[in-house]
Amino acid sequence: MAVLDIVKVGHPVLKQTAEEVPFVSKKIRRLLDDMAETMYKADGVGLAAPQVNESKRLVVIDIGQGLIELVNPVIVSGEGEQVGPEGCLSIPDVFGDVKRFNKVEVQALNRNNKKIKIVGEGLLARALQHEIDHLNGILFIEKIKDTAESTVKESIVTDKAE
Repeated sequence: MAVLDIVKVGHPVLKQTAEEVPFVSKKIRRLLDDMAETMYKADGVGLAAPQVNESKRLVVIDIGQGLIELVNPVIVSGEGEQVGPEGCLSIPDVFGDVKRFNKVEVQALNRNNKKIKIVGEGLLARALQHEIDHLNGILFIEKIKDTAESTVKESIVTDKAE
């Protein structure tokens, strides 16, 4: 396994829609392993493949209850509402409150090409939504609740992109 470089805000891959993974190969499993090692080393709770410059629909999450690996994850339902703080390994030292579903159901493939369903509530629901947003080219700073904070965050993105 290897620790990968995490790309920062302003990198074009973070604004792209990631590509579907047609089959979980040995190479994809190795990438999932490397992503998990990278996430743990960076002290994160989630990491999407675009954050390590791979435009693939892969996500790893661990909120302290064990590693979750998702290939081609899709949110199939969401309910309730929560507003809470978020940060991102690709946007260091920036935090903001984001409104999310409080409970989500996600369908995906696991590392063995088997269909799986994950139901997450609270922090897990937040992490699932945050990482799946990455696969769709959406950064949490685009969803920050307070308008004044959004303006500040927008200027941070612009500054870092230059």
